[in-house]
Formats: sequence, structure tokens, C-alpha cells
Amino acid sequence: MSVNSFLKQRAVNIVVDGQYALDHWYTAQGTPRTFSCHTSRVSPFRMMVAAPVLGKVGDHVSSYFSDFGSLDGRISDITAREFLLELNISGTMRKRLADKLEWLERKQQDASIHDLRKHPRLIPAMPHSTLTFADGSVRPCFIIDVSLSGAALSADVQPEIGTPLALGSCVGRVVRHLPGGFALQFVQEQTVADLWHRIARPAPPRRAKRACGATRATLA
Repeated sequence: MSVNSFLKQRAVNIVVDGQYALDHWYTAQGTPRTFSCHTSRVSPFRMMVAAPVLGKVGDHVSSYFSDFGSLDGRISDITAREFLLELNISGTMRKRLADKLEWLERKQQDASIHDLRKHPRLIPAMPHSTLTFADGSVRPCFIIDVSLSGAALSADVQPEIGTPLALGSCVGRVVRHLPGGFALQFVQEQTVADLWHRIARPAPPRRAKRACGATRATLA
């Protein structure tokens, strides 16, 4: 199915965090490389997934989402920032997913639910940005979530802990590795008014993406 056709179907526009692996991406140790992602639109049959590495139409995807569990499928269409995943799941799992989506849709519309943390983690509507390293090199990245003091990121590179870099124009250091990504702590705490403007930056030219593909066998 195409993305345009899916957008005309009944589905829930919802953001759920997850991780995924493509069959042809491996670490230097030969294990599947995982990336972080999140959904933007989900039905019991397919979902749109915003991701740092899109793969190709026909690629098999193994995924895990915090609210849905493990879901496998194949990519049927790709946009500039997302892929459409056709879910290969049993009838029982499909019914369970439909019930979960109905519950999440009701929860999404419940204004009485608040996040009470001092620095809540926020999921940006535009999760794609860029990383600028100390040597001036620029790489595309995917923002898992962000707060006033830091961000969780996923990219086709895994910087070492302590690496200085900038997310958009927010300078920080890598403080830990995460399943499918890494955490960046900002040098200076941001303000709500400036945060979204500072972390947003267009992706680098497409030639950078081709360079990523050339190194996929050696990524850590």
C-alpha cells in the first residue's frame, strides 16, 4: 500500500516510542543494529514510522514499541522522513492492537492527564535534525525525545561517551548509550521559548546519506 492510500484509511494519529532493526544493518560485532523511532499514524494493519534510517521498499523490519510490543513487517512505501510498515501479525495480535489503539486514542483526548516532572521529556512533532561534531562534520539524526537539559537521539553513528557535539545549535556532550541511540546533555539548560527553534535544523545534503550506507557493515 502507498502512504497516500493509508492516509485515507481509518487510523489513529499517535506517537509511540520504539526501536527497530533492518535485516541488512549490522554492528561491527555482527549483531543487528537497532535504531530508535516513533509512530505517527497506526492502524491494526500498518503504521507510519518516523526513523533515522529508512531502508528500502520490501525490507523486513523487526520492531518493538513501548505500547504495542514486538511487531514485524515489511516496508511498502517511503517518504522523506518515514516508512510505511505493513504488519505481519496474527489475528489475535491484530485484535489486541486494535483494542490498544482505541484505548490510546481515548487517553490522547483526556485533558486531565498531566506530566508532573520538572523537566518532562517531550517528543517533537518534527523529530529530524542534525548533529555537528567538533571537526565540523554534520550528520542527520532522529530526536527520540528532548527536555530542557538534554536529548535522547538516534543516528547512523554512535559517538563515544564524552564526545562534544551540537544538536541543531544546542551544544552538549554524549553522556550515555541507549538501546538504539545515545543521550546528549546540554552544556547550558535551555528555555521553553528557545528549545524548539534551537534543536531544529534541516538535514544535510543527500550525499551524506549515501556515505552512511557505505559504512553500514562497520557501524558500532
